[in-house]
Amino acid sequence: MDQIIEFLKHLINPEWIITHGGFYLILFIIFAETGLFVGFFLPGDSLLFVAGIYSGLLCESFFNIPFFALMLLVALAGILGNMVGYWFGRKSGPMLYRKKDTFLFRQKHLHQAHEFYEKYGGGAIFVARFLPIVRTFAPIVAGIVEMDRKKFMFYNIIGSFAWVFSLMLAGHYLDKYFPDLKNHLELIIIIIILITTLPVLIKLFFGKAKKPIGAGQVEASSQDQQQE
Repeated sequence: MDQIIEFLKHLINPEWIITHGGFYLILFIIFAETGLFVGFFLPGDSLLFVAGIYSGLLCESFFNIPFFALMLLVALAGILGNMVGYWFGRKSGPMLYRKKDTFLFRQKHLHQAHEFYEKYGGGAIFVARFLPIVRTFAPIVAGIVEMDRKKFMFYNIIGSFAWVFSLMLAGHYLDKYFPDLKNHLELIIIIIILITTLPVLIKLFFGKAKKPIGAGQVEASSQDQQQE
């Protein structure tokens, strides 16, 4: 049990993921965080930024592929993750809203993602990429409300490329201009986490309280979406 807890701690440390798990673990984490509801705690934003900083090492360790190809594969992992989340939402439907809270699942995260989707519509799939926790549940909610597949895939693809390329390129070029950036990774990661989680925290503590979403509301949302 102690070993499992220790491993979970490592999974939220981007530098450890890159130096010990390599590119394969990065692909898995991006896939899991963007489509599996158990992956909401994984460090997507900071991992991508640090991966950009270590881009040279990652490219060399993965068949010496170009940096662009590296980013492309990561973006594809994000696209596939959202597709799995969407499929899971379509299949599970209202059942998730009756599921009890567990260590890896919280009803409030699902409700927040649903409110976010209702507010921004299809664009929520794009915007959610840049919001921790919300990006995990947004594709699941899109599947639950039966969002049009073509519309979902459009926002899924452009959102994944925008998210992955912006963060990895930022880390890559900042490291070139500031070579000692690796010496301050802990501070950088903390700053990224604070910036990306700030909108979620504001919503959590200052947003208006709403009644829990029930199966009836999910079905109504589904009917509205189909009418569109």
